[in-house]
Amino acid sequence: MKEVLKELERRHAAARIGGGEKRIEQQHAKGKLTARERLEVFLDEGSFEEFGMFVEHRSSGFGMEKTKISGDGVVTGWGTVNGRTVFVFAKDFTVFGGSLSEAHAEKIMKIQDMALRNRSPIIGFYDAGGARIQEGVAALGGYAEIFQRNVLASGVIPQISVIMGPCAGGDVYSPAMTDFIFMVRDRSYMFVTGPDVVKTVTNETVTAEELGGARVHTTKSSIADGAYDNDVEALLQMRRLIDFLPASNTSEIPQIESHAPVEDMDRSLDRLVPPNANQPYDIKEAILKTTDEGDFFEIQESFAKNIVTGFGRVEGRSVGFVANQPMVLAGVLDSDASRKAARFVRFCDCFNIPLVTFVDVPGFLPGTGQEYGGLIKHGAKLLFAYAEATTPKITVITRKAFGGAYDVMASKHLRGDVNYAWPTAQIAVMGAKGAVEIIFRKDINDAEKIAAHTRDYESRFLSPFAAAERGYVDEVIMPRSTRRRIARALQMLRNKDLHNPWKKHDNIPL
Repeated sequence: MKEVLKELERRHAAARIGGGEKRIEQQHAKGKLTARERLEVFLDEGSFEEFGMFVEHRSSGFGMEKTKISGDGVVTGWGTVNGRTVFVFAKDFTVFGGSLSEAHAEKIMKIQDMALRNRSPIIGFYDAGGARIQEGVAALGGYAEIFQRNVLASGVIPQISVIMGPCAGGDVYSPAMTDFIFMVRDRSYMFVTGPDVVKTVTNETVTAEELGGARVHTTKSSIADGAYDNDVEALLQMRRLIDFLPASNTSEIPQIESHAPVEDMDRSLDRLVPPNANQPYDIKEAILKTTDEGDFFEIQESFAKNIVTGFGRVEGRSVGFVANQPMVLAGVLDSDASRKAARFVRFCDCFNIPLVTFVDVPGFLPGTGQEYGGLIKHGAKLLFAYAEATTPKITVITRKAFGGAYDVMASKHLRGDVNYAWPTAQIAVMGAKGAVEIIFRKDINDAEKIAAHTRDYESRFLSPFAAAERGYVDEVIMPRSTRRRIARALQMLRNKDLHNPWKKHDNIPL
C-alpha cells in the first residue's frame, strides 16, 4: 500500500509541474501565470477540485506516442468564488502550447456537461496555440463538440472567457459564443488567422497585437468586453463579476449585505442636468449615485462610449444598467451603441436580472456611413431586445427622449414596468428648432414668428408632463429621489410574472 501511495504522489507532482520547470520559467518571463497559478488566484483558497489530472492524448502519429504529459494541456475542475460553485478550465501553455487534442477537448466537454447539469457558471482561461495539428480531424471534432455545448448552455448558465495569451483559429469560436470575453493587455490576442497567413493571402504586414490585441478587440471589433493590465488584476475582476451573476437562469439574483440606505437623498443630482439642453454631463454620475456604495462593473467601457452598460446593486441585489452618455456624441444611438446595448439587455433578460435604463437620447445618428452600415437593423436589435425582455424594467428619462430612439430606450410602449422622468425631461418627435422649421416652413424667414412657434412647441412638448398626462410616464420625480424610487420599484417587481408567447426561438434581426 505504501508503494501505491508513493506512486500516486509522484504522479500528482509530475502532473502539477505541467511541461516542466523550464517552460514554467518561460511563462513567468512573459509576465504570465501558469494555468494552475491562475486557478489559485481566481478560486477561493483550497476550494479547487481537479478532474482529469492524469488524462493523456491518444495520438500515435508524427512521434507523438513518445511524448505524453499528464493533463494534456488543460486543467479542469470546480471550486468556489466567495462560496459559490463555479466550474473552470485553464489552458496550460507549458504542455504542447495548450493545443487542443481529442483528449484535451473531452476534458473540457466533461466540465461543460457538469456545469450545465449542476446549473453553475463556467469560466475558461485561454492561453493556447489552437488545434493540435498532429491529430487532424479528431481535434477539429473536439472543437465542434465544445461549440455545441456552448450553444446549449447559452442563456442557461453564465459562460465567461478570459484570454490570457494566444487564442487563434478554432479556439476563438468558443469564447465568441460565451457571454463575456476579457483580455490581458500586451499579453493576449485573438484572431482567426495569424499575421503570417494574413501576409500570404492579403499581402498585409501586421503584428499579432495590431491584428487581434486587447486594444483592437475592446475599441474596434467589440469582441472583448474589457481588458486588464496583468493576470492577477484580470482574475480578481472576474471574481468581482461572478458576484453580480446568478448561478443559472432559474437561480435567485445574488444579494449581499448593503450599508447604503436608500432613503438618503443626494441633492447633487438636482444639478446634474445643465440648464443648456446642448451642454453635456456625465450620466455615470447618475448610475454611481443609484448603486450601492457607487459600485459599478462596466461592460465594454472602451467601445461605443455613447452608451453605458454594466452591473451594479440596489439594496444588495444585482441590477443591469443601460444609459445614454451625453458626454459622447450627445448620447446619440448609432449601430455600435445599439449592438452593444442589445447584447447586454438580452443577457440580463436571460438571467432575469432587472434592468434600469437612464435615457438622454437625441435620436439615431444620421449619415450615409450609418445607413450603409445597417443602422436600421442594428437599431432594431436594441428595440427587439427591450421588447422581448420580461425581466423587471425601470426607465428614468433625465433629459432628451426624441424620435424613434424614445421608443427604443425601454419606453412604456415596450412593456416598461415603471417609467420615471426628471423635471428636465424633453419627450418629443424631435428638438423644437427642427420641428418648428418643418411644421411652419412658410414662416422660415420670419425670425419673430419662428421664435414664437419655438416657445409654443417647447411649452407643449418639451416637458415630461405631456407624456405623463397620457400615462407614458408613471411619475415625474425629483432627481434627488432617484435611488429611493428605483429601489422601491425593484421591491414591487420582485414577483413579476410575464411570459412571451411560445415559440421555438425568436428571429432577432442579426
